[in-house]
Amino acid sequence: MTNPMKNILVLGSVNADHVLRLEHFPRPGETLTGSSYNVIPGGKGANQAVACARLGGQTRFMACVGEDGIGHEMVKGFAADGIDIDAVSLVSGVNTGVALIFVDNKAENCIGIAAEANNCLDEAFVQTHKDAIIESDYLLMQLETPESGIQAAATIARESGTTVVLNPAPARALSDTLLSCVDIITPNQTEAEVLTGIAVHDFDSASQAADLLHGKGIQTVLITMGSSGAFLSQKIEATVQRELISGFKVQPVDTTAAGDTFNGGFLVALSEGLSANEAIRFANACGALSVMKHGAQTSIPLRSDVDAFLSER
Repeated sequence: MTNPMKNILVLGSVNADHVLRLEHFPRPGETLTGSSYNVIPGGKGANQAVACARLGGQTRFMACVGEDGIGHEMVKGFAADGIDIDAVSLVSGVNTGVALIFVDNKAENCIGIAAEANNCLDEAFVQTHKDAIIESDYLLMQLETPESGIQAAATIARESGTTVVLNPAPARALSDTLLSCVDIITPNQTEAEVLTGIAVHDFDSASQAADLLHGKGIQTVLITMGSSGAFLSQKIEATVQRELISGFKVQPVDTTAAGDTFNGGFLVALSEGLSANEAIRFANACGALSVMKHGAQTSIPLRSDVDAFLSER
Protein backbone atom coordinates (compact mmCIF):
# COMPACT_ATOMS: atom_id res chain seq x y z
CA MET A 1 0.00 0.00 0.00
CA THR A 2 1.03 3.58 -0.49
CA ASN A 3 1.34 6.66 1.65
CA PRO A 4 0.67 9.53 2.36
CA MET A 5 -1.46 8.47 5.26
CA LYS A 6 -4.64 10.25 6.32
CA ASN A 7 -5.96 10.50 9.89
CA ILE A 8 -8.77 8.25 11.14
CA LEU A 9 -10.91 9.22 14.15
CA VAL A 10 -13.01 6.41 15.60
CA LEU A 11 -15.93 7.46 17.80
CA GLY A 12 -17.60 4.67 19.73
CA SER A 13 -18.08 2.26 22.58
CA VAL A 14 -15.73 0.52 24.99
CA ASN A 15 -16.83 -2.69 26.72
CA ALA A 16 -15.37 -5.39 28.90
CA ASP A 17 -16.39 -8.57 27.07
CA HIS A 18 -17.26 -11.48 29.36
CA VAL A 19 -17.00 -14.46 27.02
CA LEU A 20 -18.40 -17.90 27.84
CA ARG A 21 -17.93 -20.74 25.35
CA LEU A 22 -20.76 -23.27 25.14
CA GLU A 23 -21.70 -26.31 23.08
CA HIS A 24 -24.86 -24.47 21.97
CA PHE A 25 -26.84 -21.38 23.00
CA PRO A 26 -29.09 -22.00 26.03
CA ARG A 27 -32.83 -22.23 25.54
CA PRO A 28 -35.14 -20.30 27.91
CA GLY A 29 -34.83 -21.84 31.36
CA GLU A 30 -31.80 -23.96 30.41
CA THR A 31 -28.49 -23.86 32.31
CA LEU A 32 -25.34 -24.97 30.49
CA THR A 33 -21.77 -25.51 31.65
CA GLY A 34 -19.25 -23.68 29.49
CA SER A 35 -15.86 -24.92 28.37
CA SER A 36 -14.05 -21.64 29.09
CA TYR A 37 -14.59 -18.11 30.42
CA ASN A 38 -12.53 -14.99 29.73
CA VAL A 39 -12.77 -11.21 30.19
CA ILE A 40 -11.49 -9.55 27.00
CA PRO A 41 -11.35 -5.86 25.94
CA GLY A 42 -14.16 -5.14 23.46
CA GLY A 43 -16.85 -2.70 22.35
CA LYS A 44 -17.42 -1.94 18.67
CA GLY A 45 -15.74 1.45 18.84
CA ALA A 46 -12.70 0.14 20.70
CA ASN A 47 -12.44 -2.89 18.42
CA GLN A 48 -12.47 -0.69 15.32
CA ALA A 49 -9.94 1.76 16.78
CA VAL A 50 -7.60 -1.09 17.74
CA ALA A 51 -8.04 -2.63 14.28
CA CYS A 52 -7.17 0.66 12.57
CA ALA A 53 -4.06 1.07 14.72
CA ARG A 54 -2.77 -2.51 14.44
CA LEU A 55 -3.31 -2.48 10.69
CA GLY A 56 -1.15 0.61 10.28
CA GLY A 57 -3.58 3.54 10.39
CA GLN A 58 -2.94 6.89 12.04
CA THR A 59 -5.70 6.46 14.60
CA ARG A 60 -7.45 8.65 17.16
CA PHE A 61 -10.21 7.45 19.48
CA MET A 62 -13.12 9.34 21.08
CA ALA A 63 -14.76 7.35 23.89
CA CYS A 64 -15.82 7.19 27.53
CA VAL A 65 -14.84 4.53 30.07
CA GLY A 66 -15.52 4.20 33.78
CA GLU A 67 -12.94 5.35 36.30
CA ASP A 68 -12.53 1.74 37.40
CA GLY A 69 -9.80 -0.86 37.10
CA ILE A 70 -10.88 -2.22 33.73
CA GLY A 71 -11.28 1.32 32.35
CA HIS A 72 -7.74 2.29 33.31
CA GLU A 73 -6.36 -0.96 31.86
CA MET A 74 -8.20 -0.44 28.59
CA VAL A 75 -6.89 3.09 28.15
CA LYS A 76 -3.35 1.81 28.73
CA GLY A 77 -3.99 -0.84 26.10
CA PHE A 78 -5.18 1.72 23.56
CA ALA A 79 -2.01 3.76 24.08
CA ALA A 80 0.14 0.61 23.76
CA ASP A 81 -1.50 -0.07 20.38
CA GLY A 82 -0.42 3.39 19.21
CA ILE A 83 -3.84 5.08 19.42
CA ASP A 84 -4.11 8.80 20.19
CA ILE A 85 -6.21 8.79 23.41
CA ASP A 86 -6.56 12.55 24.00
CA ALA A 87 -10.35 12.28 23.47
CA VAL A 88 -10.82 9.20 25.70
CA SER A 89 -12.35 10.18 29.03
CA LEU A 90 -12.33 8.34 32.38
CA VAL A 91 -15.75 9.11 33.91
CA SER A 92 -16.19 8.91 37.67
CA GLY A 93 -19.27 7.34 39.22
CA VAL A 94 -20.06 4.90 36.38
CA ASN A 95 -18.77 1.52 35.28
CA THR A 96 -17.01 0.75 32.03
CA GLY A 97 -19.43 -0.76 29.51
CA VAL A 98 -20.09 -4.49 29.68
CA ALA A 99 -20.91 -7.14 27.08
CA LEU A 100 -21.98 -10.69 27.98
CA ILE A 101 -21.10 -13.00 25.09
CA PHE A 102 -21.96 -16.65 24.44
CA VAL A 103 -19.93 -18.37 21.70
CA ASP A 104 -21.16 -21.76 20.42
CA ASN A 105 -19.30 -24.63 18.80
CA LYS A 106 -20.09 -23.24 15.33
CA ALA A 107 -18.22 -19.98 16.14
CA GLU A 108 -21.45 -17.98 16.20
CA ASN A 109 -22.11 -15.54 19.04
CA CYS A 110 -24.99 -14.14 21.07
CA ILE A 111 -24.40 -10.83 22.88
CA GLY A 112 -26.09 -8.67 25.53
CA ILE A 113 -24.75 -5.19 26.36
CA ALA A 114 -24.95 -2.70 29.25
CA ALA A 115 -23.82 0.72 27.99
CA GLU A 116 -22.72 2.24 31.32
CA ALA A 117 -19.99 4.87 30.60
CA ASN A 118 -20.71 4.68 26.88
CA ASN A 119 -23.90 6.67 27.58
CA CYS A 120 -21.69 9.66 28.44
CA LEU A 121 -20.55 9.99 24.83
CA ASP A 122 -23.37 12.40 24.07
CA GLU A 123 -23.68 15.66 22.16
CA ALA A 124 -22.12 17.73 24.97
CA PHE A 125 -19.08 15.44 25.13
CA VAL A 126 -18.63 15.50 21.37
CA GLN A 127 -18.80 19.30 21.28
CA THR A 128 -15.95 19.54 23.79
CA HIS A 129 -13.78 17.44 21.47
CA LYS A 130 -14.96 18.79 18.12
CA ASP A 131 -11.42 19.84 17.10
CA ALA A 132 -10.48 16.15 16.90
CA ILE A 133 -13.23 15.69 14.30
CA ILE A 134 -12.30 18.80 12.34
CA GLU A 135 -8.62 17.78 12.21
CA SER A 136 -9.35 14.23 10.98
CA ASP A 137 -9.73 12.99 7.41
CA TYR A 138 -12.12 10.15 8.28
CA LEU A 139 -14.68 9.75 11.07
CA LEU A 140 -15.72 6.13 11.72
CA MET A 141 -18.76 5.52 13.97
CA GLN A 142 -21.13 2.73 15.07
CA LEU A 143 -24.38 2.67 17.09
CA GLU A 144 -23.44 1.55 20.63
CA THR A 145 -23.31 5.15 21.94
CA PRO A 146 -26.02 7.86 22.19
CA GLU A 147 -27.43 8.99 18.86
CA SER A 148 -27.19 12.63 19.96
CA GLY A 149 -23.41 12.31 20.04
CA ILE A 150 -23.30 10.44 16.74
CA GLN A 151 -25.45 13.09 15.06
CA ALA A 152 -23.38 15.94 16.52
CA ALA A 153 -20.15 14.34 15.32
CA ALA A 154 -21.56 13.65 11.86
CA THR A 155 -22.74 17.26 11.53
CA ILE A 156 -19.36 18.67 12.58
CA ALA A 157 -17.60 16.32 10.17
CA ARG A 158 -19.88 17.21 7.26
CA GLU A 159 -19.34 20.93 7.86
CA SER A 160 -15.54 20.53 8.09
CA GLY A 161 -15.06 18.21 5.10
CA THR A 162 -14.24 15.11 7.15
CA THR A 163 -15.46 11.91 5.45
CA VAL A 164 -18.18 10.25 7.57
CA VAL A 165 -18.20 6.45 7.67
CA LEU A 166 -21.03 4.76 9.56
CA ASN A 167 -21.09 1.10 10.51
CA PRO A 168 -24.81 0.93 11.49
CA ALA A 169 -24.49 -1.73 14.18
CA PRO A 170 -26.26 -2.87 16.26
CA ALA A 171 -29.10 -2.67 13.73
CA ARG A 172 -31.75 0.01 14.23
CA ALA A 173 -33.69 2.55 12.19
CA LEU A 174 -31.93 5.89 11.69
CA SER A 175 -33.14 9.39 10.90
CA ASP A 176 -32.79 10.90 7.45
CA THR A 177 -30.98 13.78 9.16
CA LEU A 178 -28.19 11.47 10.27
CA LEU A 179 -28.07 9.50 7.02
CA SER A 180 -27.78 12.71 5.00
CA CYS A 181 -24.45 13.40 6.77
CA VAL A 182 -22.99 9.97 5.92
CA ASP A 183 -20.57 9.52 3.00
CA ILE A 184 -19.94 5.77 3.37
CA ILE A 185 -22.19 3.24 5.10
CA THR A 186 -21.16 -0.35 5.90
CA PRO A 187 -24.13 -2.48 7.04
CA ASN A 188 -24.33 -6.25 7.02
CA GLN A 189 -27.39 -7.89 5.44
CA THR A 190 -29.54 -7.65 8.58
CA GLU A 191 -28.61 -4.02 9.18
CA ALA A 192 -29.30 -3.14 5.54
CA GLU A 193 -32.77 -4.66 5.87
CA VAL A 194 -33.51 -2.69 9.05
CA LEU A 195 -32.43 0.54 7.33
CA THR A 196 -34.31 -0.03 4.07
CA GLY A 197 -37.03 -2.63 4.65
CA ILE A 198 -35.52 -4.79 1.88
CA ALA A 199 -34.38 -8.32 2.69
CA VAL A 200 -30.85 -8.49 1.28
CA HIS A 201 -29.90 -11.97 0.05
CA ASP A 202 -28.31 -11.50 -3.39
CA PHE A 203 -26.88 -8.93 -5.81
CA ASP A 204 -30.28 -7.65 -6.99
CA SER A 205 -31.75 -7.15 -3.51
CA ALA A 206 -28.51 -5.54 -2.35
CA SER A 207 -28.76 -3.18 -5.32
CA GLN A 208 -32.32 -2.22 -4.34
CA ALA A 209 -31.26 -1.51 -0.75
CA ALA A 210 -28.27 0.48 -1.96
CA ASP A 211 -30.47 2.63 -4.20
CA LEU A 212 -32.62 3.60 -1.21
CA LEU A 213 -29.53 4.54 0.77
CA HIS A 214 -28.11 6.50 -2.16
CA GLY A 215 -31.43 8.34 -2.17
CA LYS A 216 -30.73 9.46 1.40
CA GLY A 217 -27.55 11.18 0.17
CA ILE A 218 -25.00 8.41 0.85
CA GLN A 219 -22.43 8.11 -1.92
CA THR A 220 -20.91 4.71 -1.07
CA VAL A 221 -22.84 1.68 0.20
CA LEU A 222 -20.86 -1.38 1.30
CA ILE A 223 -22.97 -4.36 2.40
CA THR A 224 -21.09 -7.30 3.93
CA MET A 225 -22.78 -10.53 2.85
CA GLY A 226 -21.09 -13.30 4.80
CA SER A 227 -19.61 -16.08 2.68
CA SER A 228 -20.79 -14.31 -0.50
CA GLY A 229 -18.30 -11.48 0.07
CA ALA A 230 -18.96 -7.73 0.11
CA PHE A 231 -21.33 -5.79 -2.15
CA LEU A 232 -20.12 -2.33 -3.19
CA SER A 233 -22.33 0.35 -4.75
CA GLN A 234 -20.90 3.78 -5.52
CA LYS A 235 -22.91 6.70 -6.80
CA ILE A 236 -20.67 8.96 -8.84
CA GLU A 237 -22.59 11.95 -10.20
CA ALA A 238 -25.39 10.47 -12.35
CA THR A 239 -24.01 6.93 -12.55
CA VAL A 240 -23.95 4.01 -10.09
CA GLN A 241 -21.18 1.41 -10.15
CA ARG A 242 -21.75 -1.93 -8.42
CA GLU A 243 -19.77 -5.10 -7.83
CA LEU A 244 -19.62 -8.11 -5.50
CA ILE A 245 -16.13 -8.71 -4.11
CA SER A 246 -15.38 -12.25 -2.97
CA GLY A 247 -14.02 -12.97 0.49
CA PHE A 248 -11.43 -15.55 1.62
CA LYS A 249 -12.42 -19.05 2.68
CA VAL A 250 -11.05 -19.92 6.13
CA GLN A 251 -12.12 -22.14 9.03
CA PRO A 252 -13.86 -19.85 11.57
CA VAL A 253 -13.30 -20.18 15.31
CA ASP A 254 -15.03 -17.04 16.63
CA THR A 255 -16.78 -14.28 14.64
CA THR A 256 -17.06 -11.78 17.52
CA ALA A 257 -14.94 -8.95 16.06
CA ALA A 258 -14.94 -9.91 12.38
CA GLY A 259 -17.10 -6.97 11.28
CA ASP A 260 -15.13 -4.49 13.38
CA THR A 261 -11.84 -5.78 11.99
CA PHE A 262 -13.25 -5.55 8.46
CA ASN A 263 -14.28 -1.91 9.03
CA GLY A 264 -10.91 -1.01 10.51
CA GLY A 265 -9.08 -2.61 7.59
CA PHE A 266 -11.32 -0.88 5.08
CA LEU A 267 -10.63 2.55 6.61
CA VAL A 268 -6.88 1.98 6.83
CA ALA A 269 -6.76 0.98 3.16
CA LEU A 270 -8.80 4.04 2.15
CA SER A 271 -6.53 6.26 4.27
CA GLU A 272 -3.56 4.93 2.32
CA GLY A 273 -5.10 5.89 -1.01
CA LEU A 274 -6.55 2.60 -2.23
CA SER A 275 -9.80 2.50 -4.19
CA ALA A 276 -12.92 1.21 -2.46
CA ASN A 277 -12.79 -2.21 -4.13
CA GLU A 278 -9.07 -2.60 -3.36
CA ALA A 279 -9.78 -1.56 0.23
CA ILE A 280 -12.52 -4.21 0.48
CA ARG A 281 -10.11 -6.97 -0.58
CA PHE A 282 -7.70 -5.85 2.16
CA ALA A 283 -10.58 -5.66 4.67
CA ASN A 284 -11.76 -9.15 3.67
CA ALA A 285 -8.30 -10.48 4.53
CA CYS A 286 -8.36 -8.69 7.89
CA GLY A 287 -11.77 -10.13 8.73
CA ALA A 288 -10.74 -13.63 7.63
CA LEU A 289 -7.75 -13.60 9.97
CA SER A 290 -9.85 -12.33 12.88
CA VAL A 291 -12.34 -15.23 12.76
CA MET A 292 -9.47 -17.70 13.08
CA LYS A 293 -8.81 -16.57 16.69
CA HIS A 294 -10.92 -16.28 19.83
CA GLY A 295 -12.16 -13.03 21.36
CA ALA A 296 -12.67 -9.45 20.23
CA GLN A 297 -9.48 -7.39 20.39
CA THR A 298 -7.43 -10.54 21.01
CA SER A 299 -8.40 -11.70 17.51
CA ILE A 300 -7.48 -8.51 15.63
CA PRO A 301 -4.41 -9.14 13.44
CA LEU A 302 -1.31 -7.04 12.93
CA ARG A 303 -0.53 -5.46 9.58
CA SER A 304 2.33 -7.89 9.02
CA ASP A 305 -0.09 -10.82 9.45
CA VAL A 306 -2.44 -9.42 6.79
CA ASP A 307 0.36 -8.64 4.35
CA ALA A 308 1.66 -12.21 4.72
CA PHE A 309 -1.85 -13.63 4.27
CA LEU A 310 -2.39 -11.65 1.07
CA SER A 311 1.04 -12.46 -0.33
CA GLU A 312 0.15 -16.16 -0.19
CA ARG A 313 -3.00 -15.56 -2.28
